[in-house]
Amino acid sequence: MNKKIPDTNKDGIRRLIDLMKDLRDPDGGCPWDIEQNFRTIAPYTIEEAYEVADAIEKNDPASIKDELGDLLLQVVYHAQIAKDENLFEFEDVAQAITEKMISRHPHVYGDISHDNVEEQKLAWEELKRKEREAKQGKEEESVLDGITVGLPAATRAIKLQNRAAKVGFDWPDIAPVIDKIHEEIDELKEVILSEKKIDYDRAEDELGDVLFSVVNLARHLKIDPEQALRRTNQKFENRFRNVEKTIKDRDLNINDTSLEYMENIWIKSKQIT
Repeated sequence: MNKKIPDTNKDGIRRLIDLMKDLRDPDGGCPWDIEQNFRTIAPYTIEEAYEVADAIEKNDPASIKDELGDLLLQVVYHAQIAKDENLFEFEDVAQAITEKMISRHPHVYGDISHDNVEEQKLAWEELKRKEREAKQGKEEESVLDGITVGLPAATRAIKLQNRAAKVGFDWPDIAPVIDKIHEEIDELKEVILSEKKIDYDRAEDELGDVLFSVVNLARHLKIDPEQALRRTNQKFENRFRNVEKTIKDRDLNINDTSLEYMENIWIKSKQIT
């Protein structure tokens, strides 16, 4: 017997929770949803977060709403898995984050005040540090403790650099940061150009140093490297699609055109995209 559609008289969150309960119900639920666990759902959660970011980047309110719904579904999904295993449920998740936000905003819900945003950010990081120590039951051994390994590499690099900078391990201005990039590029060139056979393990190591240094420059410029690269990715895509369209409009096959031919179109594309 089919299940009833979640009660339309309930608020959206409650209907969504009821829906996920139905999908996970061994008696008449969805076989695929029933089989899932935290680990198998995690990749979808990450993917949905990126799709929210993509909708925001495109400044598409309708898509933002839609993608936020998909992301919210992931939270409800994880909470239902936890409830099925008698660990916790959605209400516990909502209450926990509410209490956490209250404790992290004593300047809103208490008698503490901050003179500027930078001072507030420092206080925020200190509160998070105390939370991590309370969770671990001991003091942190390093200022780098608690930085999630699973973050995108550039995002984690910035967090590592920011933590190190808090104790003074940082370049004083941008000039030496740029010099460091050139130094790392020279070391990479030495590995890939001065040897008859490239040592790809060393090349990967040196390339990583170059990327880490570029991220450091982005941090000093207060530019999000992930955002900067997404912007360049979009720019490349727009220009290359224009190259494809131009070649197609000329009744040519892109596989039969030379690099020089495509490059000439590319240069013109740069003037309009």
